[in-house]
Amino acid sequence: MYADRVLSGMRPTGSLHLGHYHGVLKNWISLQHEYECLFFAADWHALTTHYDSPGDIEANVWQMVIDWLAAGVDPSKATLFIQSRVIEHAELHLLMSMMTPLGWLERVPTYKDQQEKLTEKDLSTYGFLGYPLLMSADILIYRANRVPVGEDQVPHLEFAREIARRFNHMYGKEPGYEEKALAAVKKLGGKKAKLYQELRTRFQQAGDEAALESAKALLGETQNLSLGDKERLYGYLEGGGKMILTEPQALLTEASKMPGLDGQKMSKSYGNTIALREEPDSVTKKIRTMPTDPARVRRTDPGTPEKCPVWQFHQVYSNDEVKAWVRAGCTSAGIGCIECKQPVIEGVLKELAPIQERARALTEDPDTVKNIIADGCDKARELARETMRDVRESMGLSFG
Repeated sequence: MYADRVLSGMRPTGSLHLGHYHGVLKNWISLQHEYECLFFAADWHALTTHYDSPGDIEANVWQMVIDWLAAGVDPSKATLFIQSRVIEHAELHLLMSMMTPLGWLERVPTYKDQQEKLTEKDLSTYGFLGYPLLMSADILIYRANRVPVGEDQVPHLEFAREIARRFNHMYGKEPGYEEKALAAVKKLGGKKAKLYQELRTRFQQAGDEAALESAKALLGETQNLSLGDKERLYGYLEGGGKMILTEPQALLTEASKMPGLDGQKMSKSYGNTIALREEPDSVTKKIRTMPTDPARVRRTDPGTPEKCPVWQFHQVYSNDEVKAWVRAGCTSAGIGCIECKQPVIEGVLKELAPIQERARALTEDPDTVKNIIADGCDKARELARETMRDVRESMGLSFG
């Protein structure tokens, strides 16, 4: 249960583009070989900003899942599912909303940012205010302890940690907790029990984070404890109660190096994307008509690669030899912009070809995609139900 488990989700915005591939999917593909991974389509999250136009969400989910699979996300290595098909997310969100201070939600940086950016939407809704809590429920329901996030998402993860801490503190106290925890310490055996107590003291008296991590690692590799005893000892370490919800840690991901066609971030809202399933002719035309260094008005004018959006594409797709050729040719006006763009066109098409081939096969076989998601939803639901049993019991709602 306390092995490394990764959770990550994506809002269904339809077919994905190269920015998604370089910014998220390549990272997922490498994580699935290192950790137990759960990846989900965040359809409820799509409603936080598109509650008035939900018509496309379902179709967008299926298109997005096809892109995941075509890009190389492997359902035999990772669990793929749809958020709304695991109803326990909503139950945990509701129960946590009872003990979440309103001020915590209003303090989340993106709350005011998004309201200012999306002025055409009325975002004075409970769903929009509460979406960091739904995001926390998404993570905490699976006791995921690793969440891949960019710098801008770190506050959301800190919020999820605070919620888990508050929940464990409020509801993790069971009758005779201290006695049960001490009895569980004895089950570790003389040497391990002594080390556990020393590490616990170091953390509680001096705030030694390294001691806390060492104690958690010690428990992680201990085989002879029941799940209940293990949870008690995780909680006892930090001076709280039984550890019902796991505090997630950030797996910081690098920002996508994939620029848009105009040099800005690649984004549908800027109209500067290349879709993963875009036709080769369209890809070629888009790259050929990309803006270049404004100083190169005529073919004979020398340019500066750093001022040209095409140069950013060379950083992603070209080897050192091609980059040296571009730099020499551009600064001396030895090559024209069309020549400079050709290796980029070839690099993008080469990257997209296998993805598009797999996507075609999946599009012609929708049952395979639906079965993968059905299996993933079953697996996710099983994990979610396990957490909810503990949550209900701790809140006095198990009615056994």
